[in-house]
Amino acid sequence: MGRRPVTVRLARWSAEHPWRAIALWVVFVAVCFVGGNAAGLNEATDADQAIGQSGRAQLIVADGDFHDPAVENVLITARGGTLDRAAARAAAADATARLRQVDGVASVGTPVPSRDGAALLVPITMSGDPETASDRVGPLRDATASVQAAHPALRVEQVGGPSIGKALDDTLGKDFKRAELLSLPVTLAILIVAFGALIAAGVPVLLALSSVAAAMGLSTLASHLVPATDTTSSVILLIGMAVGVDYSLFYVRREREERAKGRAGLDAVEIAAETSGHAVVVSGIAVMISMAGLLLANDAIFSSLAVGSILVVAVAVTGSLTVLPGLLAKLGRWVDRPRVPLLWRLTAPRTGSSGPRFWPAVLRPALRAPLATLVVSVGLLLALAAPALGMKLKFPGMEDVPRTTPAMQAYDRLTAAFPSNGTSHTVAVRAPADQADRVHAALTGLAARTADDPLFAPAEGDGPKIRVSADRTVSVLEVATPYATRSDEATRSMHELRDSFVPAALSGLPGAEYAVGGEVAGSEDYAAHIREKLPIVMAFVLALTFLVMALTFRSVVVALTSIVLNLLSAGAAYGLLVLIFQGDWAEGLLGFTSMGAIVSWLPLFLFVVLFGLSMDYHVFVVSRIREGIRAGMSNRDAVAYGISSSAGVVTSAAIVMVGVFSIFATLSTIDFKQLGIGLAAAILLDATIIRAVVLPSLMTLLGDANWWAPRFLRAKPAAGPAEPPAPTPELVGAR
Repeated sequence: MGRRPVTVRLARWSAEHPWRAIALWVVFVAVCFVGGNAAGLNEATDADQAIGQSGRAQLIVADGDFHDPAVENVLITARGGTLDRAAARAAAADATARLRQVDGVASVGTPVPSRDGAALLVPITMSGDPETASDRVGPLRDATASVQAAHPALRVEQVGGPSIGKALDDTLGKDFKRAELLSLPVTLAILIVAFGALIAAGVPVLLALSSVAAAMGLSTLASHLVPATDTTSSVILLIGMAVGVDYSLFYVRREREERAKGRAGLDAVEIAAETSGHAVVVSGIAVMISMAGLLLANDAIFSSLAVGSILVVAVAVTGSLTVLPGLLAKLGRWVDRPRVPLLWRLTAPRTGSSGPRFWPAVLRPALRAPLATLVVSVGLLLALAAPALGMKLKFPGMEDVPRTTPAMQAYDRLTAAFPSNGTSHTVAVRAPADQADRVHAALTGLAARTADDPLFAPAEGDGPKIRVSADRTVSVLEVATPYATRSDEATRSMHELRDSFVPAALSGLPGAEYAVGGEVAGSEDYAAHIREKLPIVMAFVLALTFLVMALTFRSVVVALTSIVLNLLSAGAAYGLLVLIFQGDWAEGLLGFTSMGAIVSWLPLFLFVVLFGLSMDYHVFVVSRIREGIRAGMSNRDAVAYGISSSAGVVTSAAIVMVGVFSIFATLSTIDFKQLGIGLAAAILLDATIIRAVVLPSLMTLLGDANWWAPRFLRAKPAAGPAEPPAPTPELVGAR
């Protein structure tokens, strides 16, 4: 015998020294987690996250070092009909008197009437750090509630950044807490159904959780090289649970199958290491390559997500190759205890040739009529992917925040009465200090010209407010538009500023640098950024994945078909997202309001995650098919054996992911709904139609050509690690 593969050598050492392997893993996880916490998190700065002209505007404003205190408002409107102005003024005076006595209030401004006289606004400036204003807004809300109680004929409500932030934190906090509480029991319940035994179900969850803990610490350390963002930990948890459960699930199922055939514990572990362990390594490399593609996006958020995802996948692979064999060896047949009676009878590994009839029935059309099956299934997937050609990209705006809280309902009334308090564009100018007066005059003229244009909303109260930095080098003007953030009119108004109004007002100033930013500009700039970077990331991921698959399976054809099938799966997911979220037919069913677009960051992130996770299934299924080929089966029999023998475990892994991702679809925000439904639908499509229909029909049609490779790539003939059972005529479906 030649030198054993490294996966087998690692598994043998771990199985022979289980307590050492387990102890080393616990120490590794603890050192990573504690070391990361000790090092502290290095968060990405505004400069790291600046994209396009809106990013430049953000940096110019930051250079001004403005002190922007938190601002709240008391909005007074009629409960119905016309506003009683005398009563409104009395309520405003009462609110002013009460709020001036509240700790945390720096000043209360003069009440401002709306242009149509339907509302009265009392501005409040808060003291202290604006970043913590949401946590300190409670006493102000209590004071406003007391004003409301004293003036029941009017509607008196508080609205502003801090109160909206507090309401959203409460709503989203409950959402995420529910998601966290549900994800673990859902995963465990699905694994209990898959294994029929409690310990076997707990092992994958234990490995996944420990991998996430270690990766959290490592990503904190890595943040000192690649700055982290606040989304990194959530993605580590998402990806870590997905791949951690998958890798150990495949490994444990294979070890149980081999024990069911009568192999000794150590032999079963070695075979699992040589087959499933090898597939775990290849799959992990494929996922890491996909996530590494995000580094090419030249985006601090994606770079942070890439590093976190790569680390958690690497840790999960390491755990499945090292501590998992030792754990299985120590548990022995106890891994199948305690059994859930009915589930155990349905899921216990079978040693005979008879097995479930479901998958052979599913495979029969692909094996008997591969061309027709391939044409029909691919045609359906392409039809599902077609709507993706009309995909629009936008950032969610304030109009996409759930209206279930009083703060958001008050915000709608505020922007209706005072449009300048809604969507606005930021005109930021940096110029020599001696040009400050000219800049101020130019911005004043700009505000006057936009006030006459219906795309813009005139300033309320004392007119346009131009902020000037202490050193007089930075000036900022907010230009409001009465339209919602992601509306076509708001986008047009932004382009009017960039292309016409701002250059006309400022281009003649010597040494002046200017940029137009704000939410609308940020959304448009980021969408353009994604459209520019997506082809680069896709090309990188496709090229490197092709090389890995070609080298792993020693077949150019297998590498090409894996790329095509994963692209088909991703395309179908894109099309499904567009069908659901760019229209309004599913709003009532899924509990959302259509924004007529897909969230800007989603296509790029979805592509790399789906491509990586889909490659998981492809590697495991094709590895089983190759086992059949190397054991002397015909191509048709090997396809039938490989897919039937792996279908149960692939389906179980997919159901775990679909269950966890579906929880995200229950969250309130539109971006997480789109993410959850996109991931869940794509994984479901991939594990069913792609792997059980398209793949077998394509590989059956290609026959021996599946394994073609140029001479330099061909591997030396080698016997398979285990003799697969001979397929029955029913399994093959061709007799």
